[in-house]
Amino acid sequence: MHRREFLVTSTLGSLGVPHLTFPTMTDTRSDAPARATRKILIAGGGFHTAFIRYMAALTGKARPRICYLPTASADSRENTLAFFEYCAPLEVEPHVQNSFIESLSQTQGWDEVLLSMDAIVVSGGNTLNQQAIWKAQGIDAVLREAWERGIVLGGASAGSLCWFEEGTTDSRPKALSIVQCLGFLKGSHSPHYDAEAGRRPLYHKLIGSGEMKPGYACDNDAGIYFENDAVKRVVSTRDGAKVYRVHVVNGAVVETVLEPERIG
Repeated sequence: MHRREFLVTSTLGSLGVPHLTFPTMTDTRSDAPARATRKILIAGGGFHTAFIRYMAALTGKARPRICYLPTASADSRENTLAFFEYCAPLEVEPHVQNSFIESLSQTQGWDEVLLSMDAIVVSGGNTLNQQAIWKAQGIDAVLREAWERGIVLGGASAGSLCWFEEGTTDSRPKALSIVQCLGFLKGSHSPHYDAEAGRRPLYHKLIGSGEMKPGYACDNDAGIYFENDAVKRVVSTRDGAKVYRVHVVNGAVVETVLEPERIG
């Protein structure tokens, strides 16, 4: 399919790094069904072609179905078109699922659409609004089922923050603040760590005071691949972009640099 036809048709339609560990319940029965590997790929900012290519590889499919979920950007058409452009060089089947819909044209349920995908990319934007809409619509529950089934989840900014228990957000007026999220990944997250001056000092303050759990901070163009809530690989698409584990040691906030591998 030619690039122009692709865009029109689509628009219509282990690194041994330290990580947070938490106890999990394991079913040891011999008749227990095999559990899918739960996969999340995040970036601090800039989930472009290289990250989508890596996400596609994580699905294990020759031509995976990848859905863009732009709730946080209020279903921005400009951002959706950019997603299709990022996908154009790749062997993927791109889709978009808007959240601002009505039942006359949206004839499938959230589960019917999202659970038919191999991967889901969540947009950046307003995380607080995203969480409120997902909970009101039941999308949060569908995303959890997708995660449990092994459908690869991911995104940058609001699309990275949303998977953690909590993190720092610019979703409210006047100042950065705390937002509570889905909690698929334990701990906290700060995106845009090198791009917005207020991110690092606030993250340190909140973790140091105990107001926020320890977690991970990502520069723009750097990210983490999690399997089953554990860091599997740290990656970047730009020299100098880094990932940090931020935690408290002997009463002081410590940043542990997790050096990424280049993926593009």
